[in-house]
Order: sequence, then C-alpha cells, then structure tokens
Amino acid sequence: MPKYLIRREVPGAGQLSPRQLHDLSAKSNAVLAQIGEGVQWVQSYVTGNTLFCVYNAENEDKIREHAKMGGFPCDEITQVSGIIDPVTGEE
Repeated sequence: MPKYLIRREVPGAGQLSPRQLHDLSAKSNAVLAQIGEGVQWVQSYVTGNTLFCVYNAENEDKIREHAKMGGFPCDEITQVSGIIDPVTGEE
C-alpha cells in the first residue's frame, strides 16, 4: 500500500496530556477497526499545534473516511514518493 503523510491542525496538540493522547489514539484505533482493511496507522508526531501522521493506505479516500468517521481534522494529505536516510548517502 502507498504511504501517506497527513497534516492535522490541532490547536494545543503539544500540550495534550498522556491521557488525552491515549484517548485520541484509542478512538483512531476503533475507527480503523470499523473500516477494516485498506488503511493502517503507522505513527504520528505531535508538535505545538499540529499532528503529522504516517499512514499506509490504498488511497486518499480511505484516509479521508477515517478522518470523517473519527471527527479528526485532515488538512493535508501527501503521498510519499520515496524515503531517504543517512545510509542513502553512503556508497
């Protein structure tokens, strides 16, 4: 499945408590279970006012469906075309 980066604007995201992050994650997991196959949450990065999420999905529609069902913002979806790291620069 293609990999996507999702930007979710969540004011105060960086100040969410561990319990709030747990509840948000549990809600996402429950929605993913309802959807079934075709979309997988890999991980998310929490910053000041934004969540940057990494998903594997059949297509953008699956990501939008997850966001709509969960009531999550979905401000931008970008398909990953490649991944590089320090090893990429080695011979």
